[in-house]
Amino acid sequence: MNPVITPATGADIAELRQLYYAVYGPHYPVALGTDPAEMARLMADPHSLWLVARCPASGALTASAAIHGEAGSRIGRLEGIAVHPGHRSGGLAGALTEALCAGMLDTARLDSVYATVRTVGAGPQRVVARNGFRPLGILPNAVDLRSRESLALYARHSPGVLDRRVPVTEVPAALLPLLRTAEDALGIGFPGVRAAGPAEPAAPGDVEHVELIEAPAFVRRRFRERFPDAEGWFYPLHTPNVLLTPEDGRFEVYAYLNRAGGYGSLLSVHPDPAAAAACLEPVTRALARAGAGYVEALVPLAHQEALAAFLSQGFVAGALYPAMRADGDGFHDYAVLSRSSERIDFRGVAVEPPLQPYLDCYVSAWASTHLPTTSEVAL
Repeated sequence: MNPVITPATGADIAELRQLYYAVYGPHYPVALGTDPAEMARLMADPHSLWLVARCPASGALTASAAIHGEAGSRIGRLEGIAVHPGHRSGGLAGALTEALCAGMLDTARLDSVYATVRTVGAGPQRVVARNGFRPLGILPNAVDLRSRESLALYARHSPGVLDRRVPVTEVPAALLPLLRTAEDALGIGFPGVRAAGPAEPAAPGDVEHVELIEAPAFVRRRFRERFPDAEGWFYPLHTPNVLLTPEDGRFEVYAYLNRAGGYGSLLSVHPDPAAAAACLEPVTRALARAGAGYVEALVPLAHQEALAAFLSQGFVAGALYPAMRADGDGFHDYAVLSRSSERIDFRGVAVEPPLQPYLDCYVSAWASTHLPTTSEVAL
C-alpha cells in the first residue's frame, strides 16, 4: 500500500514529536524532532523541504524526513529520517528520501545534499545508498545518543557537479590515502596530486588557558561583525554559539557546541586561522570541558597550511567531501578532520562494503597519528 507523502505542516508537530520519541527515545539531540518552535521554522523555511508519510488506510503519521538548506548556500543536509517501529521494512525511508531529492536536487535547487548516517545497523546506510548517496568517510565518536556513536558521511550531487571540481596539486602526505580511497569509492580523480613538502612548524603556542564564552546571541552578533560576508568562513548549516579566546584576545575562535549531542565544530578564526594554529590544543580542551567529546573542522583541500596545523595537533581526516563549495564556475573539495577526547571503539559499528575502505583508512591514519613508532618505543 503506497504511503501518502505530503509536506509537513504545523498541524503535524505533535504527531512528529511522538514519532521521534518512539524512534529515538528521550536522547535525540536535534531540534527537528523535539523543539516545536524550531520545527515550525524549518517547515516554513523556503530553502528547506520537510516531508511526512501517512498510512493511507488510517491516516496515521508513520515516517518523516527533511532536507535542510539555508540562504546563500547550495548545499543541504538530509536529516531526521524516522520510521515508526510498527511500519518498518516497508520502504518508507527510501520513498521519503527519493521524494526529497527529486524536490531539491533534480530541480537544481541544490548542488549537493549530505547525510550523517548512524552505524548502529546497516539499514540507514542502505537507505541512502539506494537513493544515490555515496560514502564520503567516517566520523568516529561523532554524537552521544544513548552512548557514543560513530556516523558515516554520505552525499549525493546534482548531475555535472563532480565534473567541475577545482584541481588540487599538493596535499599533506597524511591525506593521500584518503584521496585514493575516495577515488575508488566515488569514481573521481586527483590527477597529478602529490605530497606537499614538510610544512613550516607553527611557533610553539604560549596560550595555556582559553576562555569559552557561551552567549549565543552575543556570539552571533560579533561573528557577523567579524565576517560580514562568507569570504572568511564556510561551514554550511552551522551557526556559532560559543566563542573561545585567550586572555589577551589575540584571536577569536568561533564554534558550534551541541551539549545534548556531545560534539562541537570549529567554524572560523579571527583575524585569520594562522593566529590560532599553534593553540588548537587548549581550544580543543576547552570544548571538551564544555561537553564536546568530539570536535571537528571542515578545511579546504587546497589550504595546506591549515590542514597541516590540524594534523599536527592530533586531528585525523576521516572524510572527504568533493565539490562541496561552489566558487564561480568550479567547486572546491573539503576534508573533514576530527579529534575525540573519548576512547574510540568500532567493535559495535555496522559497516556496509562501500564504507569499509574509509574505516580501514581512518584506523590506519589514527594509528599513525597517535601510536608510537617502533623507534619511539625502543627509546
